[in-house]
Amino acid sequence: MSARGHAEHAAATAANSTTLTTLARAGYAASGLIHLLLGYLAIRVAQHDSVESDQSGALAEVAKLPGGVFILWLTVVGLVALGLWLIVQAALGLGSSSKKRWVRSLVAVAKAIAYLALGATALTFAQGHSTSAGSSTRQASSSILSLPGGQVLLGLVGVVAFGVGGYFVIKGVRQKFTVDINVPGGRARVLVIILGVTGYVAKGVAVAIVGILFIIAAFKLDPTDASGLDGALKSLAALPYGVVILIAVGVGLIAYGIYTFARVRLARL
Repeated sequence: MSARGHAEHAAATAANSTTLTTLARAGYAASGLIHLLLGYLAIRVAQHDSVESDQSGALAEVAKLPGGVFILWLTVVGLVALGLWLIVQAALGLGSSSKKRWVRSLVAVAKAIAYLALGATALTFAQGHSTSAGSSTRQASSSILSLPGGQVLLGLVGVVAFGVGGYFVIKGVRQKFTVDINVPGGRARVLVIILGVTGYVAKGVAVAIVGILFIIAAFKLDPTDASGLDGALKSLAALPYGVVILIAVGVGLIAYGIYTFARVRLARL
């Protein structure tokens, strides 16, 4: 067997590992909890509460729960396992001549990076420390702007983020998320579809606004405008009818969280 064959066999074995897939499902549960809290924080921001309405804020809320540290450690394990499982899936698609398979692999890698990064943030809180996603985003933006061509690079980051947000919206509206799960029948199907559509659209809107803020920061050469999800949600509150829009986004993020919990059982792993 060739080296490539050995690699594909190893990846396939890992993908079929009961332990890894079980932990990956736990990762969806962790993601669901975080999105529930993100939605809750977004609604609090709409009510003019001074909270950090991003992943760091959500994890800080987890830490406050009874047994919060234990939940945070489970979150770390689940998110890392889900990230590794996605990397395995990407590896199984690499080397194929099919363009669609390459695209799926690249999407899987991007998701894996996001889950692993979130797992690293959760690890910080599990160890009793804290961090601010907004501050980290501004520091990263400042570092990018200091590079040769940094303004263009930061603008590209914004364009990519905006594109990802648009992808989520389209995925929700067209119900493309149904290919990721074993869709149940009857009333459960209707509920899962409603949660998926609402959740993906809301998440897409939030991510797209993050992209817009990056683009604004690039044009103004001011990294303070690139404040991540927290800044995106708070910028919504400043718009006409922004409170209503932000509450709708918060409800949508809660819907996405519930959908992700359903995905624990329904996901095609």
